[in-house]
Amino acid sequence: MSQRFTFSISATDGKARTGKIAMRRGEIRTPAFMPVGTAATVKAMKPETVRATGADIILGNTYHLMLRPGAERMAKLGGLHKFMNWERPILTDSGGYQVMSLSDLAKMSEDGVEFQSHLDGSRHMLTPERSMEIQRLLGSDIVMAFDECTKNGATKKEALASMERSMRWAKRSRDGFDSGEEHAARAALFGIQQGSLDKELRGTSAEALKEIGFDGYAIGGLAVGEGQEAMFDVLDYAPDQLPANKPRYLMGVGKPDDLVGAVERGVDMFDCVLPSRSGRNGQAFTTHGPINIRNAKFAEDLEPLDSSCACSVCQTYSRAYLHHLIRAKEILGAMLMTEHNIAFYQALMAGMRQAISKGEFADFAGSFRSKYLS
Repeated sequence: MSQRFTFSISATDGKARTGKIAMRRGEIRTPAFMPVGTAATVKAMKPETVRATGADIILGNTYHLMLRPGAERMAKLGGLHKFMNWERPILTDSGGYQVMSLSDLAKMSEDGVEFQSHLDGSRHMLTPERSMEIQRLLGSDIVMAFDECTKNGATKKEALASMERSMRWAKRSRDGFDSGEEHAARAALFGIQQGSLDKELRGTSAEALKEIGFDGYAIGGLAVGEGQEAMFDVLDYAPDQLPANKPRYLMGVGKPDDLVGAVERGVDMFDCVLPSRSGRNGQAFTTHGPINIRNAKFAEDLEPLDSSCACSVCQTYSRAYLHHLIRAKEILGAMLMTEHNIAFYQALMAGMRQAISKGEFADFAGSFRSKYLS
């Protein structure tokens, strides 16, 4: 596949859309959920198992990879795809969120963010230009602009200053990305809308991003503690502020019902650590809501995690066995629980794609909620 990046919408149903992103490493079916491979691995899963669940793309974390094993070392080893044996598309975040979430170790300026490594205390400076360079060295397919994630609860004045800084950094990211001509010829760059919970600020941010021009647009600054109702209030208008002919990516979201509600509002792409992190901790997502497999009631339960799930875990292992593995802290427990959760998320996305194509999304969403939230 030779194309750098194309996005096509094959069907719409209300605001919900389904289509595909075509890149040289493969197609990404939308709506898409990206499992998070923080440190060059989706924790507790082999890359081929991740792919077998239906994932078309995964996310890599710039902050963690720049610290270990290091971007320059990664480039010497052939890039992130070869390093981790994942030859399909990879989206890398910019590193900004992780840096700024460690606020006690970070110092922000107009130039960028100076921070102390959580690994060894070494000092680093991450700027829009350095973020673009790191993502180029990693060999990222979809590169994220460097931004400041506005903190939940910020005043309008604080949110305005934060958003405006992110837009200046977006322009510097665009310039830095374009300066790496060879990488820019085969990768895509997404801008990130900010503005907290304020419609006017998000509109201003969207206009600034459109003026710069990006291959796709992310909605940032949500899922940071504001709650689902407030998030959905923003999503009632934020996707519409972004170009209709470009992918819309909601960063860091989320629970299964978050995904359905966001697709309903016009979002195309998602990522979240929840399915893998929850799996390692004994929580399974099912058609009838999440369950904690640690609970004693599952000790002699021979049913699968989810009788409606076609994944290999549900076809092979009982709740009783998974209960035992998790309680015994066996590594296999984390592996199987994570595999089921990622498969559940991918099946949910496939179900939404099919429902949109058939013009039945409202029925699908209603049926999902009646079971999952009951």
